[in-house]
Amino acid sequence: MKLAHALLAALKDYGAGEIFGIPGDFALPFFREIERAGILPLHTLSHEPAVGFAADAAARYRGTLGVAAVTYGAGALNMVNAVATAYAEKSAVAVISGAPGAAEGRMGLGLHHQVKRLDSQLLVMGEVTCAQAVLDDAASAPREIARVLGEARRQSRPVYLELPRDMVAAEVGKVPAWAPPAIDRAAAGAAADEVFARLAAARRPALLLGVEVRRYGLEKKVARLAKKLAIPTLTSFMGRGILAETGAPLAGTYLGLAGEARVRNLVERSDGLLMLGVILCDANFGVSQQQVDMRTAAHAFDGEVRLAHHVYPGVTLEALVDALLKRARRLGDAAPVAAEYPTGFKADAQPIRPLDIATAVNDLFARHGVMPIAADMGDCLFTAMDIVPGPLVAAGYYATMGAGVPFGFGLQAASRKRPLVLVGDGAGAAVIAKGRVVFDGPPAELEARSSTHNAVAIRVGIADVGRVTGGIGNLAAVERIESMGEADGVASILIVPRGGRSIIAELSQAVRDLDVAVEEILVERGRLDDVFRELTMAG
Repeated sequence: MKLAHALLAALKDYGAGEIFGIPGDFALPFFREIERAGILPLHTLSHEPAVGFAADAAARYRGTLGVAAVTYGAGALNMVNAVATAYAEKSAVAVISGAPGAAEGRMGLGLHHQVKRLDSQLLVMGEVTCAQAVLDDAASAPREIARVLGEARRQSRPVYLELPRDMVAAEVGKVPAWAPPAIDRAAAGAAADEVFARLAAARRPALLLGVEVRRYGLEKKVARLAKKLAIPTLTSFMGRGILAETGAPLAGTYLGLAGEARVRNLVERSDGLLMLGVILCDANFGVSQQQVDMRTAAHAFDGEVRLAHHVYPGVTLEALVDALLKRARRLGDAAPVAAEYPTGFKADAQPIRPLDIATAVNDLFARHGVMPIAADMGDCLFTAMDIVPGPLVAAGYYATMGAGVPFGFGLQAASRKRPLVLVGDGAGAAVIAKGRVVFDGPPAELEARSSTHNAVAIRVGIADVGRVTGGIGNLAAVERIESMGEADGVASILIVPRGGRSIIAELSQAVRDLDVAVEEILVERGRLDDVFRELTMAG
């Protein structure tokens, strides 16, 4: 079979559900085969970092493999930060890059998209991936694909495959199927014996759960372990949402100095803390790791188990959990602690705070069910901590900017559900016209100048348009209603408020009272093109 088809079949076998990518000249032959083969759906975006972030989100949600396909040089090197995010936060992303063919490399000329040497990109990617291969030999290509994709699954970290464009149609054999790594049960058993002995001897044992529990699909097993032990179970900042709705004795999310004293004490005063899949970083430990006594803690992460000066290499998290399940017995009487999240948002004239957003989202989830969330860094992510737990994708440790929206793309593709995306509006904006600063302030102030600021767009069936416009047209807060066109039996209308005030709460209630099926409802932040024109043309 063609090398491209063998690679695509292997990606699917190793857990990929789709490909995110941007076509480019060195990658065009591969993209053509993606479409012809139909093995995996292709989602194209317009910026390489977004491709990487979307693939990362899909990998995190499924706990298997995400795929990012780009061209050589200007494509792949533009995606380095997104790949670094996946490496730092343990997400299995397969980066597939097109590359010059062998004949092109022998020309002796610098090729477009080339940086220093033809292998410069490979060297750069070697710093942010756990395994790499250049597929320039038909005989070894299947083995190399299996090796590299196997490392992605084993380590739950990104990998890099470079596919020269003259190799796409090369005839190759089938790629060996994914086989989980062999388990050293004796080593796992020895580690479990020591870990359980420490838990049993402790006066204040506790479990702290991190991202690897989800990355390796171990939530059900870990929930069983937590219930058997009946000791306080907490999640790290990056592991927030793990074991939600399982009935495990969850006591909250540990945020170090930024968190509740009750939760801090369970972790920091424990004399037998078992950390499963937790990344040891400042994001997880509230700035200072020194709050946790590592001399009495056990840490299972990255394929090994550590207890003070004892190390058990080659013991995977799953192997340790399986061994502990065989040994576990009740050590405490911990029960789930009912978490309270803010509800009952009231629309008023006060400035909107992050807690208001969390409250409104919780109200939304109470009515329509929990949605998966993709969050940007900073206030967006901390706001998510006040929202009812559910699937959450965020760069909590690496803390890169600009990941929220592409995370949302990947989350929707992998989950087949509509996600909620929490993003910021930027720190500031300036408009300069004719050498003069005509605006300097927050973007929200620019949006507030738009005639459509806080306008609400609604999509309903054409047959319901009359009822909707009649039912809401008499509201005192509505200035006018505009038609935005019809398509496929659905009409779009725009309700513009008086004075730019927020009318979403009133409209939502009015639509509910009308008992009309709504395809979509969204709030316009404001159309900035008119604002820019007004600012730059004045005077």
